[in-house]
Amino acid sequence: MGANLNQSKHNTPLWKGMVVQSSFPQELKELNTLATNLWWTWNYEVKDLFQEIDSVLWKKSLNPIQVLKEISYDRLVELTKNDSFMQQYKAVLQKYNDYMAVKPAEENARIGYFSMEYGLDDSLKVFSGGLGILAGDYLKEASDTNTNMVAVGFLYKFGYFQQKLSLDGDQMAVYTPQNPSELPVHLVTDSNNNPITVQVGLPGRIINAQIWLVHVGRIKLYLLDTDISDNNEEDRAISHALYGGNNEHRLKQEMLLGIGGVRTLEAVGEKIDIFHCNEGHAAFINLERLRKLIKHKNFSFQKALEVVRSSTLYTTHTPVPAGHDSFPEDLMMTYLGQFPERLQLSWNDFMNLGRMYPDNHGENFSMSNLAICTSQEVNGVSRLHGDVSKKMFNDLWQGYQVEESHIGYVTNGVHYGTWISKDWQNLHNKTFGAGFLNNLSDSSYWSKIYDVNDEVLWNIKEKHREKLISYVKEKLHENWTQRFEDPKRLVKITQYISSKTLTIGFARRFATYKRAYLLFSNLERLSKIVNNPERPIQFIFAGKAHPNDKPGQAMIKEIVRISKLSEFVGKIIFMENYDMNLARQLVQGVDIWLNTPTRPLEASGTSGMKAVMNGAMNFSVLDGWWCEGYKEGAGWALPEKRTYDDQEFQNKLDAETIYSMLENEIAPLYYNRDKDGIPHQWIQYMKKCIAEIAPEFTTKRMIDDYHERYYSKLADRKKQMTANNYELADEITEWKKKISEKWDDIYVISTDIEKSADTLTLGKSYEGEVKLDLKGLSPDEIGVELVLTEQDSSGEFIVIEKTPFKFLENDEHISIFSISITPKKSGVFNYGIRMYPKHHAIPHRQDFAYVRWL
Repeated sequence: MGANLNQSKHNTPLWKGMVVQSSFPQELKELNTLATNLWWTWNYEVKDLFQEIDSVLWKKSLNPIQVLKEISYDRLVELTKNDSFMQQYKAVLQKYNDYMAVKPAEENARIGYFSMEYGLDDSLKVFSGGLGILAGDYLKEASDTNTNMVAVGFLYKFGYFQQKLSLDGDQMAVYTPQNPSELPVHLVTDSNNNPITVQVGLPGRIINAQIWLVHVGRIKLYLLDTDISDNNEEDRAISHALYGGNNEHRLKQEMLLGIGGVRTLEAVGEKIDIFHCNEGHAAFINLERLRKLIKHKNFSFQKALEVVRSSTLYTTHTPVPAGHDSFPEDLMMTYLGQFPERLQLSWNDFMNLGRMYPDNHGENFSMSNLAICTSQEVNGVSRLHGDVSKKMFNDLWQGYQVEESHIGYVTNGVHYGTWISKDWQNLHNKTFGAGFLNNLSDSSYWSKIYDVNDEVLWNIKEKHREKLISYVKEKLHENWTQRFEDPKRLVKITQYISSKTLTIGFARRFATYKRAYLLFSNLERLSKIVNNPERPIQFIFAGKAHPNDKPGQAMIKEIVRISKLSEFVGKIIFMENYDMNLARQLVQGVDIWLNTPTRPLEASGTSGMKAVMNGAMNFSVLDGWWCEGYKEGAGWALPEKRTYDDQEFQNKLDAETIYSMLENEIAPLYYNRDKDGIPHQWIQYMKKCIAEIAPEFTTKRMIDDYHERYYSKLADRKKQMTANNYELADEITEWKKKISEKWDDIYVISTDIEKSADTLTLGKSYEGEVKLDLKGLSPDEIGVELVLTEQDSSGEFIVIEKTPFKFLENDEHISIFSISITPKKSGVFNYGIRMYPKHHAIPHRQDFAYVRWL
């Protein structure tokens, strides 16, 4: 049939764009408020409300904004006529309004918190793992405790990658763009509704970043975004992905976070008293603050440094050197070549701010060293990590021993409402009584778990395990179907995996030091353990490896391969794309949380804490937080001390220890049931775990520690430093200048300790004397002390006692210091005498670390 010659020439559709915005009945107008404040992420009543609106949409997205975007107007009208729903809505809205009505006291110091990532919810992909999850939990706790805080980060277009696995277990990184219209973000605009932007200089150009606001309960989180038409394509990509690109790309990101972050808070009218630098990524905040003081207040660099340091806290999160960003000198010159002049510094002095060893031109500029140099206070994220950090950075203060460092610690915690299941929360509310939610770190509430009937606890645990196994089966079916996996193997997995089997979880970033491979050291023995007919065990693994971490990806591939062997089908499971929702399912559903890092490379770890709060026990190396958390009869531990220096030998020993404890302690305890079918001894472990470990690892305890150890101290210090037109800053600056000019000229005339070469006798006093020519300095400005040390097993000298000399008299230009010592302990010791500068207003020795051993 021929063509129709009479056919219209205008039969091609002409499509025109049209946007249909969401609309709400007047009675439900505040649904959008509830959806766009992330308060909903830790209040299950809001989740229940949106599930009631449309359970299918909720299950698909777990995102209130997405539900409201897709729900029909007719359904909303229908809901307004549902009395039960309207009561539910009004109750949730009243709870939200009451919560938001409480404001922090105006006199409280305003804290600015800077972090590269925030793990708040899967619906806002601006995080990758532990650092982000911790920062997200911390903002939520800051909101709950009404802490006067504001935060800064990035709005990443693609976030961190989604993990897909090939048939062979190869990890594939998938980057899916985020649409701001589907995110809980608001573009920050001026009074004329124009976007507020901040600018940061790069070589030959200026980059612009627009600002998005996220409401995290009562806390404002500002996110920077360079993906705008004002920037070239290269610069638009600065905020595209978290931890993507090369070293140069990372430097640009960190310039924007630090320099641009300070300018952001200024642009939105925030006045910050205390600056909290969460990891070294944000350390450029202090360069920008120095620049502003020098430019706008005409301060010298040293005076500006006193002011900046007095109000800054730096938190380091990793004992792994690769986790501390550093940049070569030529790259620093390219991007920050003009900055030294603005700070009134030479190029070499500027570079020294980021060096461990001054004037070492082969050394990269370390963001962690910069952060320490420009912050009064520094902390690690567990007691052990604090000690490791002291050692890692000790060469910044040569002349002082590791244990003398001012670096402290605040052990991380987890946010109760985010990670504890609804069932556990309801039990706690019923059992622990009024006041509990405002005192989450008070162990007297948690100890009431001992009064709960064993059957009640076991029923909750059984319910959550069943929920986890159902979730695993559903996700495996979804992922295997997408990969066209053999359906017969999937059927076998779903047959063999059981909600009645002892279930152990291992989920975290797949880095080699995490030793995910340890469990698979002896496959024959592992097969006997998981297939024991009376006491079977099943393991669920999850985690991502960085796209550039080939060994980490190889570990994932090997675990996937092993999971497909006939003896491990349904016994070893690897779950794809570890995210917050999967993490919740795991920590709430498993019986044991397994962790096997190489000592002492686990800074803290928080996933095990989440498991504890949900009645799961930890089986872990005594590293990170577990050094503090472990209690006998409430979990299991591999020793903290290494048996072998050779890591391979240590790995084999640790693997054998794991197998033995699984076979001989853990599985028998779990499967030892009374006539009622309940493992009462296991429940006793659960109760002790909840009562004695959980209260110590909440973010409530964590933020209380930060207030007590750092924020209060820095707030007072800042007031002192700025009082009377920065009088104290002037005083300290002049004093440090005087000391530095005369330090090398101080002349040691003599040092004498009676009987110093002989054996001393316990209980007998010995006299000593030091004579110094201080070259015009006052004896009050110089400290002299005797330092007593002993050697540990590794040959390190450990300070066990410090005894100050007392100023005796001046003999013309000679200052005489004396000491009387009485040995109180027998043994072989070493001693030395050292001199250091003294001033009543310096916070610690490392603030001005001049020291000379005499």
